Amino acid sequence: MGIRTYGPNAVDWEERVDLDRLRTERLARLKASLERSELGALLSFDFHNIRYMTSTHIGTWAMDKLIRFALLPRGGEPVIWDFGSAARHHQLYNPWLDGRPAEPEQGRARAGISTLRGAFNPAAGIAEEVAAKIRRELEAHGLAGEPVGVDVAELPVLAALEAAGLEVVDGQQVFLDARRIKTPDEITLLTTAATLVDAAYDELYRFLRPGVRENECVGLVAKVLYDLGSEHVEGVNAISGERCSPHPHVYSDRILRPGDPAFFDILHSYNGYRTCYYRCFAVGSASAAMRDAYVRCRDYMDEAIALVKPGATTADIVSVWPTAQEFGFPNEEAAFALQYGHGVGLSIWEKPIFSRLVSLDHPEVLEEGMLFALETYWPASDGWSAARIEEEVVVTADGCEVITKFPAEELLVAGQRYWATDGPLPTTREAESHRNRQVRS
Repeated sequence: MGIRTYGPNAVDWEERVDLDRLRTERLARLKASLERSELGALLSFDFHNIRYMTSTHIGTWAMDKLIRFALLPRGGEPVIWDFGSAARHHQLYNPWLDGRPAEPEQGRARAGISTLRGAFNPAAGIAEEVAAKIRRELEAHGLAGEPVGVDVAELPVLAALEAAGLEVVDGQQVFLDARRIKTPDEITLLTTAATLVDAAYDELYRFLRPGVRENECVGLVAKVLYDLGSEHVEGVNAISGERCSPHPHVYSDRILRPGDPAFFDILHSYNGYRTCYYRCFAVGSASAAMRDAYVRCRDYMDEAIALVKPGATTADIVSVWPTAQEFGFPNEEAAFALQYGHGVGLSIWEKPIFSRLVSLDHPEVLEEGMLFALETYWPASDGWSAARIEEEVVVTADGCEVITKFPAEELLVAGQRYWATDGPLPTTREAESHRNRQVRS
């Protein structure tokens, strides 16, 4: 049986995602990862790590502000310091953080704020107050003399923590170790996130035609995702025509033309869980060079997926991909992320990483429950077209399962007026056959 997917609603007649179990199992994994480390506590300013630790979220407006922080002491429970009104909301509605304590500062959801990326006057002592809060909490647990693992931090905060007598070390590896294997509920949420993108690609395929602009495609995708329940559309790469080779990561107002290649990467969040999901099309018709590029890109993808199973390594996967020099780049750093793989979870790039830049010398072993995206790219011989494919896969007990379902076995040709809009998606071969019949008749 494949991975189950459900509707977005909670129901009493079917067991779906158990959010309380999700919160409990995530925190248990993080505590276990902390116990395996030499750290006394984990201090997070990264919103994805904070969500994994505390199951709190305050919307996308705060994502670039680094205003929140959370602490997990060894042997203790997490404490979150948040924007004032958000902290009050946690106190009222997040019972896993003690619910409504009589004294908010005695509960585990508290008001607190960092330096607003330096917008506060340094003389106001905000960084020093952050450090004081952390120091007091560590002292209460007898951990003030133990190393504190931090994921990301502003330099004034880092200096204040050290000035408060705390030993600050890298804590990101502990977080990523916990997040490396997904729980069953996480896998369901990630699969549901991909399901929303399946639908977005179906609408996009029907919309693509000469005359539309890349930015219009982005708007269409965002609307489909938000209508279906996306929490955050992180980005839609829309790349067409001569912009495909070289390959930027920003959409433009370019107008699609007949014969264009066009590929898209859709990144969004459903209940916090992301997608990274490329698909490639030809607009109106596909040249022989574009078809050949797509076949090669697909072959590299299929060879990689065939190797995915517990016990295989990231080195095994990247060994079947071309070197940077084979597709026009001087070295692996210059070609980074074109033949690539990465874990997907609460953030886009998690462990494990697949790249010739690092994986051959530092391989990581694949384990059941890992979920990651594999990406392949190939430039066409015409010098401007290119193919791009990405699949998300879950490592199962005896292999893997692909959770990105929009058709990608063959290059799809979009924007053909003579094709029935409510019929199956035409492949390049089917479209050419239809066109030839039209010419003969």
